[in-house]
Amino acid sequence: MGISKNIRTIKDQASARKSAPDSMPESRGTVKQRTLKTSIDCSGIGLHSGVKVSMILNPADANTGISFKRTDIAGGGALIPARWDYVVDTRLSTTLGNEDGVTIGTVEHLMAALAGCGIDNALIELNGPEVPIMDGSAQPFVFLVECAGVVEQDAARRVIRILKTVSVDGEYGQARLSPGSCLSLDVEIDFLGSAVAKQSLSIGIVNGSFGKELARARTFGFLHQIEKLWAAGLAKGGSLDNAVVVSGDKILNEGGLRYDDEFVRHKILDAVGDLYLAGGAIIGRFEGVYSGHATNNALLRALFADNEAWKYDVFQGDEVLSAIDGGIFPELVAETA
Repeated sequence: MGISKNIRTIKDQASARKSAPDSMPESRGTVKQRTLKTSIDCSGIGLHSGVKVSMILNPADANTGISFKRTDIAGGGALIPARWDYVVDTRLSTTLGNEDGVTIGTVEHLMAALAGCGIDNALIELNGPEVPIMDGSAQPFVFLVECAGVVEQDAARRVIRILKTVSVDGEYGQARLSPGSCLSLDVEIDFLGSAVAKQSLSIGIVNGSFGKELARARTFGFLHQIEKLWAAGLAKGGSLDNAVVVSGDKILNEGGLRYDDEFVRHKILDAVGDLYLAGGAIIGRFEGVYSGHATNNALLRALFADNEAWKYDVFQGDEVLSAIDGGIFPELVAETA
């Protein structure tokens, strides 16, 4: 009863903030860090390893960020921070690794869900080398966050504000970060002679837009490439249950696509997840042309190599109204340890 009352109060306060005039800056408040209310688990197959993995999403203290822990490995070497400088492989997916050689693969869809739901701090435990692929999208992970619930923490959310344009132009695509008032993404892809073809989309990641516009978009691949991967002992867990498979101009999945432009939406989903490895929410505009995991990580490395291109900050003024919360209202305020 008390929790229900608290939820109503928070919703009323949020509604009041969104309708408050600019002459009342004090009504905008402060965006607090968020974590899960309780632990929640799932299991599934790793897309590339084909190994069944159990995963637990746990709450974490304020200012600790997102980190992964391999529960099948003893000692301190089992912990891997979810950060750009711990990315060790970007072929087919984004893989994190530490100095002890311990790795966690295919983190991008889970990271995208945590970003889209406004989760600042969490400890992810896995008993295997790869985040389960689930249905190939971020929606199952969003569902887990919704089921676990969200709490605010007694600390302001730290953001990474882009101060000047940084870009990379590599073999596998182009990407750019430039100043903006929220995280927005503009992505273009082009696969000539296939059902994918040329697609582009611009979207701002604010409030519940991630869940509504991106979360259900699945990873995709081309049948001739997948057959080669299988022959090489790769993509062992891939199937029509967890990826959109394209053969020429045909979609092989029963039921077809979830969006007419599901392919570019998934590319944006991947970018949201890769960018969250910055260590916090980015305030700026991302532009990607044929970009993928390698380009996204190269962009973060270029950004943090230039101290004049970014700074740590908190939400300012009207930015509070568009802070990412995934449309999930926190139930309680959690004190820091």
